[in-house]
Amino acid sequence: MPLSAPDSLVSSTSRRPRLVLASNSPRRRQLLTDLGLSYQVRLREVDESFPAHLVRAEVAEYLAAHKAAAYAPDLAPDELLITADTIVCLENDVLNKPADAAEAVRMLQRLQGRAHEVYTGVCLLHGDGRRVVFSDQTRVHFRPLTLAEIEHYVAHYSPLDKAGAYGAQDWIGMVAVTRLEGSYFNVMGLPVHRVWEELVTLGAVGL
Repeated sequence: MPLSAPDSLVSSTSRRPRLVLASNSPRRRQLLTDLGLSYQVRLREVDESFPAHLVRAEVAEYLAAHKAAAYAPDLAPDELLITADTIVCLENDVLNKPADAAEAVRMLQRLQGRAHEVYTGVCLLHGDGRRVVFSDQTRVHFRPLTLAEIEHYVAHYSPLDKAGAYGAQDWIGMVAVTRLEGSYFNVMGLPVHRVWEELVTLGAVGL
């Protein structure tokens, strides 16, 4: 079912493509809704492995484009697909979603007391074949955390569906993140300022 924000800020026109979000992330859905966009959600299983030679932003952009390619055959000419992938990088190590609670604890132990980068890759694929792929970077600073704090977060929140085993909007973001360099929304899973800019350029939204 299409989702839309009440009193949408986006002017409607039959010439604009219908937006399709290919993501199960409630955070991405909320961010698009908060932008005032109407969109439909489509979901399917897509392999999230990536070539070993890719690093940092290359990984995020590759995964976003790879996801879009999986949906492309079913995309109508008047639709515009949005896919995204968020990764956490500690130096050149990519920390994706943890497999279990033990791995989540280990990831957070590595991140505590250090700064790391969050990259979100985005692919906008128009049904007429036009494609835009980009990424955004945010540097996140964590204060030192105790094992008890890490275990509390892992036990009481939901780190297994989040890159790097944490969500900046969660409890751990409030107690651990001391500084951000870049977009907070990018850390949540979508660089909405860039998404809006590219959608305007593609003629998909406007005021």
